[in-house]
Amino acid sequence: MVHYELPRLPYGYDELEPFIDTQTMKIHHQKHHQAYTDGLNKTIEKIGDCSHSRHISAILSDLNSVQESGRNAINFFGGGYENHRLFWETMIPNSSGVPKGNLSNAIDVYYDNFENFKKIFSETAIAIQGSGWCWLVFNHTYNKIEIITTENQTSPLTLQKTPLLGLDVWEHAYYLKYQNKRPDYVNAWWNVVNWDYVENRFSELSG
Repeated sequence: MVHYELPRLPYGYDELEPFIDTQTMKIHHQKHHQAYTDGLNKTIEKIGDCSHSRHISAILSDLNSVQESGRNAINFFGGGYENHRLFWETMIPNSSGVPKGNLSNAIDVYYDNFENFKKIFSETAIAIQGSGWCWLVFNHTYNKIEIITTENQTSPLTLQKTPLLGLDVWEHAYYLKYQNKRPDYVNAWWNVVNWDYVENRFSELSG
């Protein structure tokens, strides 16, 4: 049976300062992501069906294959696990600040330019009611990038869309430093986006 472990961060807890503070990073990773990891393992053990042999990304992409009694828990804990795994990877100290290559070209096609893309993404993230995520995804049906939102820990994979970049707007992601000022958090986050990683994900999918 697959047993998931909390992924290691690709940087130190303090390395995203001053944009994301050390204490928030520690609590977010060690407590919240750990809770999603533990919940996912317990859910898989409980339902014990054939889906447990696949990676969680494949399970989320085919959520209806999970027995109904465990589907909501897989959606929540599995989504929480996978969303956060990607979240850590798509941040980096000393970000380049701008996308390049094919991703930059796609942003220009669908959003006119990067600044307009940032504006639309930020406004979408700030407008989310309650807890959720704002995403840049790849829509395989139309072979294009899109900005979407999901509630709670729902993954875009459940919508047959592959996440390229996600912003966690649950309060636990920013409350210690930014209190209720979500716009300040969103604006600060752009300074730590790992555009090389996002570009590589996009190129693998669109190539």
